[in-house]
Amino acid sequence: MVNNVAILRVSIYLLSIFFNIKLLAQNGSMSGYYSNKVIVPYPHLHQSNVMWSKQIWRVIDLREKMNQDFYFPTEIIEGQKSLMQLIWEGVTVTETITAYEDNKDGDLTQIIPAAVLLNKYNYYDTSKVENPATGAVELKVSQHIFKTSDVKQFRVKEEWYFDKQKSVLEARIIAICPIAFVVKNDEQRIVPMFWIYFPEARTPMKKVEVYNKGNNSEQMTYEEVFLKRKFSSFIYKESNVYNRRMSQYLLGRDGLLESERIKEEIMNMEMDLWEY
Repeated sequence: MVNNVAILRVSIYLLSIFFNIKLLAQNGSMSGYYSNKVIVPYPHLHQSNVMWSKQIWRVIDLREKMNQDFYFPTEIIEGQKSLMQLIWEGVTVTETITAYEDNKDGDLTQIIPAAVLLNKYNYYDTSKVENPATGAVELKVSQHIFKTSDVKQFRVKEEWYFDKQKSVLEARIIAICPIAFVVKNDEQRIVPMFWIYFPEARTPMKKVEVYNKGNNSEQMTYEEVFLKRKFSSFIYKESNVYNRRMSQYLLGRDGLLESERIKEEIMNMEMDLWEY
């Protein structure tokens, strides 16, 4: 009888927590709930327990349907931000996230000050326009203000490893690089902006939720989305002796097939280690 009463009390308590969170979500006041979330540290990993590891670089394209939650909203609305708005604010305003130069695909050695970033991506540009009065082509100087909506892709550097103590294959994200699609001097350019250290960015990412259009009761933060790997991506590079990207030796369909081969190789590695 005592056990039944205890179980009933616990059930009522858990139901009250669930409905309180649901009411907060419906009333649009979840920001305080997420801001108080605690970052769960990575479990301790001793180097001697790493039986196999490989570095992988992949691209998250925000134009894909599964990744559009990273891109919207394009303007901050009631505390909701896109991933790039969160990163740009952390790098240039609050300076809670450190920006690094795009050297060797995320080696994170050379820091970029916030002032340098602002001057680099807010600049004066020239374009050719036709004078309606004379018909002559003239150069027009205009000021370009960086927009976070210009970022259409993210590059992700991660480490895959097999932990023999837990007998699991796991991945840890090391760094992220936003890729901007901009027009400069009448030319479309794809610009890798900077790299950020993902463990450092986990704290600000934990404070902003990602809108889930399919299920209002399952809202997650950006940090949770990355850790649960709820995104679509393709591999463009693996660690190799020449430090080359696949685009340097494979093109088109062959590059996509190579990306799938690397994914399959990682999964097969886990199966092979389990077998032995």
